[in-house]
Amino acid sequence: MSPIDDPQNFWNFLTNHTHVLLCLADNPKMRMREIASRVLITERAVQRIIAELTDAGYISHEKKGRCNNYQIDMNKKLRHPIEAEKTVAELISLLKKD
Repeated sequence: MSPIDDPQNFWNFLTNHTHVLLCLADNPKMRMREIASRVLITERAVQRIIAELTDAGYISHEKKGRCNNYQIDMNKKLRHPIEAEKTVAELISLLKKD
């Protein structure tokens, strides 16, 4: 059994907020259903995270028909005091798949 299959032993080094940001960095037009599937959370949780990231100024979006096109503020500083001098761009650069 993998750690992901065992809810009592499942934990991550990164938050779901980070995972959602990485998905949007990979594809700014990604639908919430796709994000939820990749991050392994519910669509409702994705909606909440996107609302929180939007309210905090980390992302914005432009609606095109029924789709959203998300923009990430790459210059925004991270929130925790340990990494407060780092930007979203640095985080994404560190973690992004090549």
